[in-house]
Amino acid sequence: MQPTIKPLCLFVMQALSCFAYAAVPDAALPPEPAALDAAPAASAKPPAPPASAPAAIVVETFGRGQSRQVQNISRTELSKLLPGTSPLKALERLPGVSFQAADAFGIYEWSVRFNVRGFSQSQLGFTLDNVPLGDMSYGNNNGLQITRAVSSENVVRVSLSQGAGALGTASTSNLGGTVQFAMQEPNDEFGTAVVQTVGENATSRTFARVDSGELSGGGKFYLSATRQRAGKWKGEGSHDQEQFNVRFQQPIGDHTLSGFYNYSDRIERDYQDLSLAMLPKVGYDFDYYAPDWERAVAAARGVYTGGVTTKDDAYFLGRGLRKDGLGGLTLDLDFGAGLGFKGTLYTHKHQGQGHWYTPYAVSSATVPMSIRASEYDIHRRGFVFDLSWERGMHALKAGMWGETNAHDFSRNFYAVGGPEDTGHFLTKPSSRAFFQSFDTSTRQLYLQDTISMADGRFKVNAGFKSPKVSIDATSALGTRAAGSITAEKSFLPQAGAIYALNKDDEIFGSASKNMRAYQPGSAGPFSQTQVAFDLGKGKLKPETSTSVDLGYRFRRNTLQGSVAVYRADFSDRQLSVATCSGIAGCPSTLVNVGKVLTTGMEASAMWKMSKDYSWFNSVTYNDSTYKSNYMDNGVLVKASGMQVVDTPRTMLSSELNYESNHVFGRVGVKYTGKRYYTFLNDAGVDSYLMASMSAGYKLKSVWRLKEVTFQLHVNNLFDKQYISTVGSNGFLKSDPNGTYATLLTGAPRQVFFSIGAKI
Repeated sequence: MQPTIKPLCLFVMQALSCFAYAAVPDAALPPEPAALDAAPAASAKPPAPPASAPAAIVVETFGRGQSRQVQNISRTELSKLLPGTSPLKALERLPGVSFQAADAFGIYEWSVRFNVRGFSQSQLGFTLDNVPLGDMSYGNNNGLQITRAVSSENVVRVSLSQGAGALGTASTSNLGGTVQFAMQEPNDEFGTAVVQTVGENATSRTFARVDSGELSGGGKFYLSATRQRAGKWKGEGSHDQEQFNVRFQQPIGDHTLSGFYNYSDRIERDYQDLSLAMLPKVGYDFDYYAPDWERAVAAARGVYTGGVTTKDDAYFLGRGLRKDGLGGLTLDLDFGAGLGFKGTLYTHKHQGQGHWYTPYAVSSATVPMSIRASEYDIHRRGFVFDLSWERGMHALKAGMWGETNAHDFSRNFYAVGGPEDTGHFLTKPSSRAFFQSFDTSTRQLYLQDTISMADGRFKVNAGFKSPKVSIDATSALGTRAAGSITAEKSFLPQAGAIYALNKDDEIFGSASKNMRAYQPGSAGPFSQTQVAFDLGKGKLKPETSTSVDLGYRFRRNTLQGSVAVYRADFSDRQLSVATCSGIAGCPSTLVNVGKVLTTGMEASAMWKMSKDYSWFNSVTYNDSTYKSNYMDNGVLVKASGMQVVDTPRTMLSSELNYESNHVFGRVGVKYTGKRYYTFLNDAGVDSYLMASMSAGYKLKSVWRLKEVTFQLHVNNLFDKQYISTVGSNGFLKSDPNGTYATLLTGAPRQVFFSIGAKI
């Protein structure tokens, strides 16, 4: 080891449990994939992992050749997860990532929270095969969750850029990084694959896929269908979903035409939001009143039992319904002489409703409740064009993204006569609270040049993007705001460099400036009253961030890893502050809390202990603090110096993997530090350590079946009681008595079994 590198490597090894070296030749390590400082091409095939390398994430995790902190999860690792698990959950072991959900699959959308380096999910960007997914928030106005966009079995790669996404990423919310999902290509050979999963709480998931194989003319396609019934671990109900995915690919000379259409129909029953004060009284497994209708009626009339003391402690039930159709068509042209073009057209239609039995609106003299429904519609159309040209030492890229989006958001009430079946889209409301329509136009241009010098050992990339997002809002009913607003920046620069010290060591650095556009819908400036919007519009500024990364990647005989330090200056941070209980649905207050400063360190490494064993570790330290006080309805809130909500300072992750010819398994643990849900940090939840494991056995053939795999999955291995989601009902200034219900408890130990085979 070179003298200048040794101290840093020793520091990494100490931080990651003092790794030791084993004598395995360099040839045992698979080669790194090609590096590029742009969005990964959706059609690019990942390198096939050697049979002797079960820990194929060594190949892809550490983002070798990138000038930014980029880490990836391959299909090899995704296949070891519980079938149906959100691909976002697969990223939770990476440094800088906090993932929370109240269910084992990580698919219960009301509870999902994805945080990277102190930036919340709504401040990140997400794409699927270059098609934008918006910020994937609950009640989304410009996209959808990845678990509805595609079946998890059809995801081949997940790429996380912790600091700044590539300039060509189709997102105007990526202040703090991007996540890019890529779908599997159709297989070259005809075949059928089936995976069946069963488990506790009457869970059943069936996935089936048929590949056409290569047809005459070179085209190929696949069709897949998924049916899931995941019973809740407490209370009544389940999370149900049907999905259909179609994808094709057709070569045209040196060019390629590909496309997909994915459909999802999802209905999920909610878990009850809890408060810190409630937990000692009702316990971690307390849920909605359903199916106890009489108790819910009594509580609506002010008669409480079983530790409940207010109307907002519990409701009869809540439910989310979502239907989505997402499609894309991509033409990839290779003109030769280093000139190429890639263009994608896409469309997305969405219908959604969120049901809550509210005691604040009666149905009749005998039923002191009604269903409060939040209703969403999205119709997006757009394109993403990229032009690339390689000549000499330069690699130029330029592109444009454009989108039009028609989004409706309304709040309606439906009268009920009793505990009837309302698990469907409701029509003909008994009353309406508000109705808003939003027409959003997005345009973003970018230009970048990557210059290679010193025989490719030193690369510099520099460029900029220019986004413009305009929203025209109308309010047909209610007190919520209408009007027009535009967020635009003509020059958002990004620059980076990478220097290869030798074939095993490289240093990298990058700097970028980003903007987050205003959001229509349930949590943006139009969620305020008209008076509040008119008063604040002239002072409103889009959120911006300036991020700097500096890091080092290394590779030895049996050890690979990376270390990074970073800083992010966040300006004009907008907070939608809750003004009443979530179910009451009051207009929120949009507050500019000024500056936030984030500094931190990340380290991760993979040790190939032997042919069959590998050990992955990561450590994160993140200091995200508010740097400004702010005014809330004329009252000074002294938030300066306080920790950013839902942002743990420390996180540790460790995962041990084993794989031989037939047997494989993994055991993983994740430590998450304390998190706050108030801006004054007077209320929060304790740190916790979570463990999970899986084990399996695979056979090449059984009777007429081939590649038969049996897997056992155990979530929350030690049956830990903990708080998963904070801020489910939003964040607030202060909650010294812990009475605000905005927490969700995590799932207990659950066991699942899956069997998969190909025909």
